[in-house]
Amino acid sequence: MAQFGGPKLVKALHFDNSAKAKLTDGINKIANAVGSTLGPSGRTVVIEDDFGNPHVTKDGVTVANSIMLQNPVENLGVAMMKQAAQQTANIAGDGTTTSIVLAQAIIDCYKRKDGESFSFRDIKSGIEKYKNLVIQELESKAVKIDNDRLDDVSTISANNDPILGKLIADAFRKAGDNGIVAMETSPSSETYIDTVEGTKLNSTYKSHHFYTNKEKELSELDKPLVFISATDIPNVRKIQDILEFAIKSNRSILLIAPLESQPLTALAMNMVKGNIKVNVIDPPSFGLKRKDILEDLALLVGAKVFDESLGDSIDSIAPDLLGEADKAISDKDGTVLVIKEKSKEAQERIEYLKTALEKENHHVLVKHLNDRLALLCGGVSIIYVGADTDVELKEKQDRVDDAIHAVKAARKEGILPGGGSSLAYAATIDWKLDLNGGELAGIEILEEALSAPFTKILINAGLNPKDYSLKKWGEGVDVTCGDRKNMIKQGIIDPLLVTKSALNNAISVATTILSTDCVISNVREE
Repeated sequence: MAQFGGPKLVKALHFDNSAKAKLTDGINKIANAVGSTLGPSGRTVVIEDDFGNPHVTKDGVTVANSIMLQNPVENLGVAMMKQAAQQTANIAGDGTTTSIVLAQAIIDCYKRKDGESFSFRDIKSGIEKYKNLVIQELESKAVKIDNDRLDDVSTISANNDPILGKLIADAFRKAGDNGIVAMETSPSSETYIDTVEGTKLNSTYKSHHFYTNKEKELSELDKPLVFISATDIPNVRKIQDILEFAIKSNRSILLIAPLESQPLTALAMNMVKGNIKVNVIDPPSFGLKRKDILEDLALLVGAKVFDESLGDSIDSIAPDLLGEADKAISDKDGTVLVIKEKSKEAQERIEYLKTALEKENHHVLVKHLNDRLALLCGGVSIIYVGADTDVELKEKQDRVDDAIHAVKAARKEGILPGGGSSLAYAATIDWKLDLNGGELAGIEILEEALSAPFTKILINAGLNPKDYSLKKWGEGVDVTCGDRKNMIKQGIIDPLLVTKSALNNAISVATTILSTDCVISNVREE
């Protein structure tokens, strides 16, 4: 029946244990499917695509994204698990399967321990307190990563593909300490690396309306024009000439400029409408340092910095100020500019800065000079991913993307013994907490759930978990041979950030589901 405002969807209401049971059924279905892929001995999953063709994979993310259930409440449970997995991937690039397995285990443990006999608020409090202790323990034991360990991290994150793992590790080594790694689609079925000039800025997109890839929360511009300004832009009319030039030239444009709300809103609306392909980021740094950085950046892209304080007129922003890059990629961590070749002027600036650095002793100025050199000297390793079919290409790109993020995470916060052993060992520590009732029940629930990834990896390898209790930190099981090993020495490792993110997101979705008393779903037509 049509109503004012258009037709309304009819809703079905589900209450108490009935609602929770259906959500849990959906969670168990996705967790069982995804969990079967966990570890080096994880099983493959056959997925039917939209055209009835089979697709074989052991990538947990691919499996999770393919699942949609007929029952609406079960499907909401699936959707919540996907969100937890996606959040883990967004933060750390890996650990999606682990977060799903952990969430299922927390819910199962809650039911087995009759959690409903206690206040859920107390149970949640106990889970949170125990989680914080576990994370503190993991952070204290994390090991800094070196170049020798890059292969281990990237191989595991690329779903235990040693060839792809080495390729990704080589990309990071070629980019150098100041460089970055990006991914592109190969023009052939071959997967290879190309290293080009480029730089990374800490500034990122000013609005989600500038996304070109909503799923990955990316703004990606090919061969964009680049406008750089040290001066606030008060309205869109002041930059109208350069925007019209971009549109007429059929080019995207990156604005590195402090825009006020009016021009920012106008550009976002025009991006959404498809009138222009644009991204806006704030100029990096502050004060006099900002001016130096912007001038260096202008040399890289062949632009001129617009600066009213140097006599430039706000009414004369013209296309001759524009530079260009081969690619501009913004994600939540910053913006990467790919430049095929540095200009002669940029090379001369590098030599000048190196000479200045040799003569400078003041620690503040030394840091500033090093920051400028890092911006000008950075390299970009591009991994061109190829495959024989579109389906294979998508799956392979997902694995490469996961591995790139995992290596970044490992470099940022360090590594832990892998194979689920770190969480499983943390569960054996007795912190002698003086708690009772619901909080103690919450601790017991999470304590038992922490071993779930370790147990699942063993089961997938055909091993009996009862034969492999962990007695000391760093010890785990090499499931390829069934022997106890020092996991880090064996190269079986997990980034700390991945493990923390998986744990945090698993607890978030599990406690949300356990606290649910009502589910409102759309009524499906028969």
